[in-house]
Amino acid sequence: MKKPKVRFAPSPTGPLHIGGARSALFNYLFAAHQGGELVLRIEDTDLERSRQEYEEEIVASLKWLGINWTEGIEAGGDNGPYRQTERLDIYRHYTQQLLDQGLAYYCFCSQAELEQERQEQFARGITPHYGGKCNHLSEAEVKERLEAGEPASIRFRVPQNTIYVVNDLVRGQVSFESENSGDFIIVKSDGIPVYNFAVVIDDVLMGITHVVRAEEHLSNTPRQLMLYDALRFSRPEFAHISLILGSDRQKMSKRHGATSLIQYRELGYLPEALLNFLALLGWAPEGEQEIMSKEEIIAAFTLERVSKSPAVFDIDKLNWMNQQYIKKIATADLKNMLLPYINQTEYAADVAALPETKQLVLVDAIRDHLVCLSDVADLLDVFFRETEYEEQALVVLQKENVLPVLEMFKDEFPDYLEPQELQQFLKGIVKKTKLKPKDVYMPLRSALSGRTHGPELPFLIYIWGKDNTLVRLEKTIQKITDL
Repeated sequence: MKKPKVRFAPSPTGPLHIGGARSALFNYLFAAHQGGELVLRIEDTDLERSRQEYEEEIVASLKWLGINWTEGIEAGGDNGPYRQTERLDIYRHYTQQLLDQGLAYYCFCSQAELEQERQEQFARGITPHYGGKCNHLSEAEVKERLEAGEPASIRFRVPQNTIYVVNDLVRGQVSFESENSGDFIIVKSDGIPVYNFAVVIDDVLMGITHVVRAEEHLSNTPRQLMLYDALRFSRPEFAHISLILGSDRQKMSKRHGATSLIQYRELGYLPEALLNFLALLGWAPEGEQEIMSKEEIIAAFTLERVSKSPAVFDIDKLNWMNQQYIKKIATADLKNMLLPYINQTEYAADVAALPETKQLVLVDAIRDHLVCLSDVADLLDVFFRETEYEEQALVVLQKENVLPVLEMFKDEFPDYLEPQELQQFLKGIVKKTKLKPKDVYMPLRSALSGRTHGPELPFLIYIWGKDNTLVRLEKTIQKITDL
């Protein structure tokens, strides 16, 4: 069996969005599972909106996510160029072939004429399509108008009474009738080919065996099949994967939060977690396992297990998954990953002033509270800001037996400050006071941090050190006395 060759062909008109990243990932996984190849091609024929910086951002985002390609942009290969604007001579060759065979023709209709025709068809309840005004112009008339410099696009002559069938690897058999499509433009008046024309030529010349793309491209497929047949090209196999919806089951948009990969990267989501999450958007492995390495996903991935139903982007699940990956990172590595985010906070100098051992303990103290790496900015103030009491903490501090607990803590506070030994010290206070653990830990937490939740007390106390801890305690004892 021939190994598959697939492609991801983004337009550099904006950053790589979640939907595009999922399409790229499914292509990569499908090829990698069978030892095939992935081509990265840039479809930049939208001259007004395409930008070099977007292409660079797309390439960087794919690399960050862990998607590797074997041919195309940066990788090179024997089938380039890999930007459509660098392939115009290739498209002209096939355009002329269709013109010579009478399968395409010049159209001189203006935008105003086409819009008028469109509105008239709407008024008559007809699906808008080109009526064929220019499809019978004589060669002499065409030549005369072209030589006069009259703008002209090139249209494909749609076969009549023909049914086009796609045996889609995800959606099953889908049929299209040619009557539903008027003669369509394949080359615009500026000489730039349209998407449906260029993509067919590129896929064939680059040896693409399978086209794996989003469901929204299914409507383009009949036009592409017409062109495959007209050019006598072999058709690839098609697989149209479902749309990604927001939690409200509407198409993903900015109102659902971050939509581009670069935004998730900046927030501090881990590429391994995002890849794992995206793989499960519309695909399910056998069994119940959800946390999977890239290698495990590749080994399990098949198009047979890709769902026809829309995938729902569940940010809570992504957050949970990212937390699981953060928990597995070695402390020293996690510290290095957090430093860029720490350095953007007002506490950068405070963290830098800590000995290395305390920096590592600080990382372990906040690890379980990190949903993404940027959360570190909200977790540092408890370590470095003066005590500010939350309302719930003040309620705790006014309870009976609080002062005796605080006084015992102050009087017996040890000189050694290792977190494990501090944990034993706190257990000793529980034992001596004969109180429930929560009636010791909660007053101490409220007194020292001003909060009822946060990092474990031994970690906090170790970072503060003895002198700072006792200053905080004295402040609270005085506050209680004044209440």
